[in-house]
Formats: sequence, C-alpha cells, structure tokens
Amino acid sequence: MNPNLWRRLLAECTGTALLVTAVVGSGIMATRLSGDVGLRLLENSVATAFALGALMLTFGPVSGAYFNPVVSAADWFLGRRTGTGLTARDLAGYVVAQVLGAIGGAVLADLMFKLPALSFAGTARTGGDLWLGEVVATTGLLLLIFALARSGRASATPAAVGAYIGAAYWFTSSTSFANPAVTIGRAFTDTFAGIAPSSVPGFIAAQLVGLTVGVGLLLALYPSAGGAAGDVTVAHPDDESVHS
Repeated sequence: MNPNLWRRLLAECTGTALLVTAVVGSGIMATRLSGDVGLRLLENSVATAFALGALMLTFGPVSGAYFNPVVSAADWFLGRRTGTGLTARDLAGYVVAQVLGAIGGAVLADLMFKLPALSFAGTARTGGDLWLGEVVATTGLLLLIFALARSGRASATPAAVGAYIGAAYWFTSSTSFANPAVTIGRAFTDTFAGIAPSSVPGFIAAQLVGLTVGVGLLLALYPSAGGAAGDVTVAHPDDESVHS
C-alpha cells in the first residue's frame, strides 16, 4: 500500500529541512574553519552534494524526495494528461511542506552553531548574470531528473542529482540554488549560505523561467516524458509507485 498523503508531506518537510540544514550548516562550518572563500565554497558544495544524495535515498521511498517546488511542479504538469506523477492536491501540499521545512532547516542550523534562531540574511544576490545562472541550473536539473526517469534509470537519481548540484555550485554564477523552497529558507540565516530577502523574488522568478524552459525542452526531446512522471525518484521495492 502506498504511503498516505500526510506521511509524504512529513517526509517532504523533514527532508527539505535537513537539506537546508546541510547547506547552511556546512556554510557556517566552512566559514569557521577556512579563511579562503574558494575553499569555503568547495566545502559547502561537497557537503551539500553528499547530503542531498543521502536524503533522497532516505525519503524517496516515502514521498519521492522532491524537496523542490520546481521539480514537484514539473512532475505534476508532465503527468497530468497520463494520470502519472503528482496530483494538483499533492502539489499544493508538497510546496507548503517544502517551504516550511526549508525555513525550519535554516533555523535548526543556526541553533546548532549557537547563532540567533531568526536572522534575515544580509547578502544581496541580484543581477541578470545571477538570474541567468539560476535559469541554467534549474533547467539542467529538470532535464537530468526526467531524462533518467524516461530512460528507466531512476535508481541513479540520488547520486546523479547530488553530483549535478555539487558541480553546478561551480559552473553557475548563482552557485545553483535551483529551488524556490531552499531559496526562501536561506533568507532566514545571515550566514555564508544566506540570501537577502530582497533578492529572493528575482531568484524565484528565474527558477520559474528555468521550469518553463526545462519542461519545454523535455516535451521536445522526450515527447512521452509525461508517462514517466510517476517514476522520477526511487520508489520502495514493495511499492509499484510512491504516488497515490
């Protein structure tokens, strides 16, 4: 029997919280241990990549381990005609759970390092170059996830997504947020990984553009991608699908 919706929402909230905790916590630790900005980014990106892959393996059997409103929205949109993927009700619940989890994850990271629980970030991240970086990062993420599903290699998704995000830290100008929930969560911590609240709308707008571009490319490259929308993540061996 597939997990009930409340279990999936709990998994999405918890998984997204731990993801943001990893992003923010590793940024704080890197700042305390290293004086070089490049080394800090390396430490932050490696920790995030490994944590993301591990969290997807942990929560994938319950909720699909989306942890990202953009991925959730793409899954709903591509699967709506074939009845695969998330339903509209699932999508709404997932987005709320992911955003709440992301905020909670930032607070948790701050508390672990004896910082104020709530401190809005002061790091401005704005400009066309950074927004373009977010479009590229988000588009690439969607292409990777759904290409793996379409080719029957969804079991490789945790490792592949972790590797992609770790690499995209370095080849995109924005350091690859590629996730509206994580972007919002990172506004609640004035640390290495933070983003000023005033910069959040621009990043989210760019991510939505990436969603549009990514879905368009998927429909062009994989016309039947919608049929694989229910298989974008790792399901439990005893379940035929993690979606219900």
